[in-house]
Amino acid sequence: MDVIATAGHVDHGKSTLVRALTGMEPDRWEEERRRGLTIDLGFAWTTLPSGRRLAVVDVPGHERFVGNMLAGVSSVPAALVVVAADDGWSAQTAEHVAVLDALGVRHALLAVTKADLADPAPVLADVRERLAATSMGEVPGVAVSAATGAGVPDVVAALESLLTGLPAPDREAPVRLWIDRAFPVKGAGTVVTGTLAAGRVATGDRLQLGDREVGVRGVHSLGQPVERAEATARVALNLRGTSVEELARGDALLTPGAFRSTTELDVTLARGGWAAGDDARLPAEVVVHVGSAAVGARLRPLEGAAVRLRLATPLPLRIRDRLLLRDPGARRVLGADVRDVDPPELRRRGAARRRAEELAAQPAGTAGAAAELARRRFVRTADFAAMGWPLPEQATAVGPWLLAPGLVEELSAALPGIVARYRQLRPLEAGPPVAVARRALELPDDELVPAVVRPPLALREGRVVVATAGLPAEVQQAVDGIRDRLAADPFAAPDAEELRAAGLGPRELAAAVRDGQLVKIADGVHLAPGIEEQARARLAGVPAPFTLSQARAAWGTSRRVAVPLMEWLDARGVTERLPDNTRRLR
Repeated sequence: MDVIATAGHVDHGKSTLVRALTGMEPDRWEEERRRGLTIDLGFAWTTLPSGRRLAVVDVPGHERFVGNMLAGVSSVPAALVVVAADDGWSAQTAEHVAVLDALGVRHALLAVTKADLADPAPVLADVRERLAATSMGEVPGVAVSAATGAGVPDVVAALESLLTGLPAPDREAPVRLWIDRAFPVKGAGTVVTGTLAAGRVATGDRLQLGDREVGVRGVHSLGQPVERAEATARVALNLRGTSVEELARGDALLTPGAFRSTTELDVTLARGGWAAGDDARLPAEVVVHVGSAAVGARLRPLEGAAVRLRLATPLPLRIRDRLLLRDPGARRVLGADVRDVDPPELRRRGAARRRAEELAAQPAGTAGAAAELARRRFVRTADFAAMGWPLPEQATAVGPWLLAPGLVEELSAALPGIVARYRQLRPLEAGPPVAVARRALELPDDELVPAVVRPPLALREGRVVVATAGLPAEVQQAVDGIRDRLAADPFAAPDAEELRAAGLGPRELAAAVRDGQLVKIADGVHLAPGIEEQARARLAGVPAPFTLSQARAAWGTSRRVAVPLMEWLDARGVTERLPDNTRRLR
């Protein structure tokens, strides 16, 4: 299916032409038919001779309803510009064309209507010349009289040609369906309509609506139920999980997790009614139009064409979205391209100018994504994709995080210095805890630290350590003395007095345990590495089940050591405690 929107001055015959093309009445409200005036969006469709299905969004032409007009044209790829032969170019025609230009619409057809009332040739020539200076460029033009039917086949043929040249929509893209109507249907519940510009939607899908998810109970397109609709298409979705009262024009149905709602964003000004970079002419407040949404915003010029917007209501936006900024008081419009939906704070003097320079230098596509990732250094992969950036090939993925190319190597090179400084201040500690290393490296999450640890550093018991660092000389000498004694009698754990006499206090003992030179069985009980295997070997010669006294005798040690050692072995699964308090080896 293809979708096209009308544009043009009130009473220039847009709805009449749509009716002639489709055989349908696009004006939905009784007041519209009574007054002969399109107030809200109208919709009609037809099948062209080639078999192409065409949906037409008929927008209001009166200046008072320009907001409704914007809701109709923002999501469609092409426009049908309508100008009456007996009136010609008007102020409202100019405003509608300025909107299309600001939106960057590149595909259009000019229909000069009421050709039975006046010579259409001068209007055709004049309007085509005016359109040539816009984003639409050289536009084909057709003279038509909907009243007599003359020229209607020519409009149909021109539409066929126009639609053939439209770029293919991205049907693999996530869904962002801007709602332009919401209404109840008896027996079905809530129904919403919109133009599906990208992606696909099917019965049973779950879509995000604000901060909750809703289910798609059914899909209609062009008045018929379908299992699935693909872009570009006019669709009506029967929703489960929401009521009409909870919906409004401008809400968006989204693929869950695929978009980032934002209230602050950086944009660069494009074509339109204001001169880009003319800060004095930019209003402090504008209305931002995107899709069917219209949201108030405060505008802060940065420098040149760069502008920061602060929205009154969050919108689900992505990089490269085209917005339309409107100054309702002055009837001026301006296109703006979204450059950042999560911009940095501007606190220091000159920050706005530097930010504008960054935006001006930012390339497009994957090169732009690499530059943006380099600026951020690290970002959650899902967030980066939701911003609209492609994933740079050279980036490093660590769990849910994405790190800029070369950042892992940079941080790995900095980490040994951090560990050395930490040990200089705390010689009895093998190295900084992971959380300390993460803060020193200015990383957002502890889970990123293992990715930057390289030999001779290692992770040990939640710390970043030098694998061969060892203990301070005086502490090592004391530990060696204790281990010499344990080598002769492995279960004769020195008591607290002996440890103090050797110069081993709690901190020194903890350092020896972290370094793997002693094993802490319990408070006040330290033995040499390998004690588990030695204890098992001694118990293997004792008939099972055995008592604590039998184990103590096999080990040749005191109850002070035997009790915690047995409990330690129980906890490690070496021994099993039986109901009668005897044990056996597992």
